[in-house]
Amino acid sequence: MKPPYQITNRIIELVASVAEKVGEVNASYLYKPRTELRRKNRIRTIQSSLGLEGNSLSIDQVTAILDKKRIIAPQKEIMEVKNAVDAYKNLKNFNATSLASFCKAHSILMNGLTENAGKIRTKSVGIIKGATVTHIAPPGNIVKSLVKNLFAYLKKNKELILIKSCVFHYEIEFIHPFMDGNGRMGRLWQTLILKKYSPVFDFLPIESLVKARQSEYYRVLGESDNMGDSSGFIEFMLQIINESLEELLTNQNINLTSQDRIAIFKEKIRKSTFSRKDYLRQFKVISTATASRDLKLAAEAGILEKSGDKRTTLYKFKKNSS
Repeated sequence: MKPPYQITNRIIELVASVAEKVGEVNASYLYKPRTELRRKNRIRTIQSSLGLEGNSLSIDQVTAILDKKRIIAPQKEIMEVKNAVDAYKNLKNFNATSLASFCKAHSILMNGLTENAGKIRTKSVGIIKGATVTHIAPPGNIVKSLVKNLFAYLKKNKELILIKSCVFHYEIEFIHPFMDGNGRMGRLWQTLILKKYSPVFDFLPIESLVKARQSEYYRVLGESDNMGDSSGFIEFMLQIINESLEELLTNQNINLTSQDRIAIFKEKIRKSTFSRKDYLRQFKVISTATASRDLKLAAEAGILEKSGDKRTTLYKFKKNSS
């Protein structure tokens, strides 16, 4: 059964804008940033997602934990960061459409923080902020069937991945399948789903923009709950995704080095044999001389195997080349 939402004109506009920006990202080869930028954005993601749940650690403190340095802070908050680092590090090992994988991710994310890490709840639960009950989650005896239905929608429904990622995020917040950690799981899993749309989402720190608009995030969640329809939340998250891509395209340096081009081309060509002409087709803005230099340097570094001579020269990436 499809969760309740409508495809509004605003959703259509935002989907088109996100698709256009992802195309620009791909054309500029920004989907595979340098290691240091990936690390920096992952830290922003973790700090922001946990900050939404009340974790007070700063970017510098999260960085120190990642660097295995000791910091003075509540042990629970330190553990939350360490668990989140492990969970995001394991993104590539999770299957976005698998409930078992989802539960495994929760067991990593909430290890030592809750008694039932990785277990779908069977008890009733409500969300309380201050003295106010802000959300009564579905009763425990139907939670597992609701989650199974949600994963069936994610796997079988023909809706656009962009939209399904937002729907999934909202439904996890609404269903509240675990006793604790649902918010961070919804955000983690949306990132995993979006990776199927474009690899840029593996490192794009969407959560930092959500954190900057925290009050609006929770307001839109509440409004969607009251309406029994997640359309407003879908619009909100698509706007966040759109702004994240805009930030990436505006602020990042897109000048590629020889090593960058070789790494990108390796990912594309994989085990196939190729020529300089094939390489130039991928990087249309570089000269023949630059292409020759790239390939020569890669061959000298032991990354490429070279055969033939002059115009008949062919290349192939070595099996264990980095």
